[in-house]
Amino acid sequence: MHSLASAAPLPGQLLPAGFGLPPLPYLLALAAASAGLALALRRRDPAFGRRHVFALVPWICVGAAAHVLYAVNALPPGLSPLFGTPAAYLTTAVVAGATWLGALATGRDDATLLAAAGAVALVPAAGGVLGYGLANGTLSPALPAVGLVGGAALGVAAGGLLSRLREDVAVTGSAGLLTVAAHGVDGATTAVGVDLLGFGERTPASRAIIEFAAGLPTAEALGAGWLFVLVKLAVACLVLVALAPTVREEPRYGHALLALVTAVGLGPGVHNALLFAVAGT
Repeated sequence: MHSLASAAPLPGQLLPAGFGLPPLPYLLALAAASAGLALALRRRDPAFGRRHVFALVPWICVGAAAHVLYAVNALPPGLSPLFGTPAAYLTTAVVAGATWLGALATGRDDATLLAAAGAVALVPAAGGVLGYGLANGTLSPALPAVGLVGGAALGVAAGGLLSRLREDVAVTGSAGLLTVAAHGVDGATTAVGVDLLGFGERTPASRAIIEFAAGLPTAEALGAGWLFVLVKLAVACLVLVALAPTVREEPRYGHALLALVTAVGLGPGVHNALLFAVAGT
């Protein structure tokens, strides 16, 4: 996920700026909850397929919105440590996983119930972010929305082209397109933030790509973010090629991996769009 403004990289820095574990009581609670959830899911041994990958999308957005609220100091003090970096990922996974277990216990369509619960949770999470922007007079969603939609479109186009060029990738279907689209969203929203809104990148590897592009002759015409978009799409496509055999031979594990790869693209991308829409420049 990305920061409000550029910071000078520390020598040898590998992790994103702002990366830090929560206080020990929160860390122990998250570890215990994660272990208990993993054990419960292992015992239940549920199916996991394409529909489950899509069902997790609203939950990924919930985590992204909660992390924005953390970044702008709009969360209650008791909840705030649960939504820093990287705690937000784990907290969201635990809540979504517990919800999935509850959906499985009903004996009904667990993917539909999981998606519906995520959509319900997203309303107050996203509403809180937009409400913050309105209250502070900083709400400006147009350009971030362009990055969000444009990045998704680029990802779908790249994934579709890859499926045409590589028949083996077609087995990933719409879940594969979602995976590439998620990373297109991350790339495009980052480019919008860097080139049009004056924000900075806090992940060292990503910042290095952007700084390299800024030194090219194309920088004046195209900005510095275009190369990052291309790299994100290319890496996502390569990962899709690598995961295609697993999706074909072991669909449950293959789709679980697709969901994980989707989350690490879509989460930061939605976080970017929401943060850039309300934080001001």
